[in-house]
Amino acid sequence: MSNSIGTPEGPGRTARWRPVRALTLAVFALAGLIFVTSFNTAKGTNIRTDASLLRLSDLIEERGHKNEGLDETAAALRAEVDSLAARDDGSTRAEDEKLAALEADAGTTEISGSGLTVTLDDAPPNAQAAPGYPEPQANDLVIHQQDLQAVVNALWQGGAEGIRVMDQRLISTSAVRCVGNTLILQGRVYSPPYRITAVGDRGKLSEALAESEAIKKYQLYVKAYGLGWKVDEHRAMTLPGYSGTVDLHQAKPVS
Repeated sequence: MSNSIGTPEGPGRTARWRPVRALTLAVFALAGLIFVTSFNTAKGTNIRTDASLLRLSDLIEERGHKNEGLDETAAALRAEVDSLAARDDGSTRAEDEKLAALEADAGTTEISGSGLTVTLDDAPPNAQAAPGYPEPQANDLVIHQQDLQAVVNALWQGGAEGIRVMDQRLISTSAVRCVGNTLILQGRVYSPPYRITAVGDRGKLSEALAESEAIKKYQLYVKAYGLGWKVDEHRAMTLPGYSGTVDLHQAKPVS
């Protein structure tokens, strides 16, 4: 056996051995490249940790607090401008009524009426599966973007006159987005529990929630793993108008 190792056995043997050797060298070269790339990426840190995500979350929270302050300043300035414009703008009564209607549709003025509040929350830290259900994964125990969107869409479908998520009124350009386990809405950051409030006919709003297929799916997780779901009805309530920026960069006015 010792004589056969490394001993050429004609042209066929040599032709088969060279590609294998070349492939082996290529594998070692690729492994070295991956190692160097990983080292340069990590810069001496453990790239398998969530440190980068934590830094991103901290940055988002910091920017959220800053945006909250800017929103308050913008709201105060807008109220001052509206007050000055209302003194004598030279418009007719018909024009004022048309403007008021447009502001109501845009969500920039407060509205009052009956309505309801939907509260969604993550499962308790020690949540266990209900009998007959599989053990939960991490994603089964937290609120996701699609859960919030399902509630908002159902309330609009139910004829909501206005919707507020947490402490912000929704307008046509609002986008409900989640990063990790936090909600980012119009530049501000929120953590669960999430409260979604709508003004409108309570019966129609409740019916729309019950008929939503996406919410029916969410209810399965409520039953199986204890995700939070609560609906409170209000006889009378008031939603403030949207107070953030309304500048549009890629839109045209409706003629």
